[in-house]
Amino acid sequence: MARFSPPGPLGFGGAPLGNMFDVVDEETAAAALSAAWETGVRYFDTAPHYGSGLSEHRFGGVLRRAPRDAFVLSTKVGRLLRPDRTRPENPPFVEGLPFRVEPDYSYDATMRSIEDSCQRLGLAQIDIAFVHDLAADHLGDAWEEQFEVARAGAFRALTALREQGVIRGWGLGVNLTEPCIRALERADPDVFLLAGRYSLLNQPALERLFPMCGARGVHVVVGGPYNSGLLAGGRTFEYQEAPPDMIAKRDRIAAVCERHGADMRSAALQFCAAHPVVAAIIPGAKRAEKVRENARLMAATVPSAVWDELRQAQLIPADAPTPG
Repeated sequence: MARFSPPGPLGFGGAPLGNMFDVVDEETAAAALSAAWETGVRYFDTAPHYGSGLSEHRFGGVLRRAPRDAFVLSTKVGRLLRPDRTRPENPPFVEGLPFRVEPDYSYDATMRSIEDSCQRLGLAQIDIAFVHDLAADHLGDAWEEQFEVARAGAFRALTALREQGVIRGWGLGVNLTEPCIRALERADPDVFLLAGRYSLLNQPALERLFPMCGARGVHVVVGGPYNSGLLAGGRTFEYQEAPPDMIAKRDRIAAVCERHGADMRSAALQFCAAHPVVAAIIPGAKRAEKVRENARLMAATVPSAVWDELRQAQLIPADAPTPG
């Protein structure tokens, strides 16, 4: 069967517009989404978790202006939002909407989550639904148990919704490869959103997951192509202070890029997009100027000598696909 996957290579990731780490005002958020559209982005990803519904509200406010068949939209299931006037904390998001986030991977919760998301978005169609964070910190060692809950619940619900034409595809939105591998072994997903596990710095998905995806015709959306900032010149890796070995590796990659007149950020984006199972990459952005910069970096030329030297220095795997 033909698998549905989003258009790429560049999409728009919605976590920052849920007030991730700091507040983004409404005008700035709308300008960022509009800039994505103006630069040609036609794939948008959000989730109820992002700002306790705030990101979905903002996406809908802008995307409702566009013809519905002109873009692909994904959101997530696995967390229900319950009204709560105390505005409980939902880190790393700040000043979100007044809802309490409750993890729930059951069949009924999944069905409700899709309907709730449509209402928050103000849209009647969600194209892709990802089961969110099946291996996240809030589950700890219990992720395997919750995987079975999701397999009997969320997976079954999303498969039924796909068969009914309510959604066009489903998969997992996670930051570990193991749940994706298990989903391929035990279910029938269409696409994964994998954050931080295939990047210029870190490629654990290359050895096993990506070949399995290729064999099944399943595509991958790559989140976190800058590894939460380290490859963009920052000091954080996976949203924490970067370990010395990763900083040293980043600095060696940066030196190679500089020798050949390339921007390391361009190399980071284009490396992720070069693998044939990758349908799109979704760097996050809070402001229009950053959205436009990502589009420029995606289109910039990275000399082939960069990839040759990175391979020779064993900074990227010898079998990792590269542009051109």
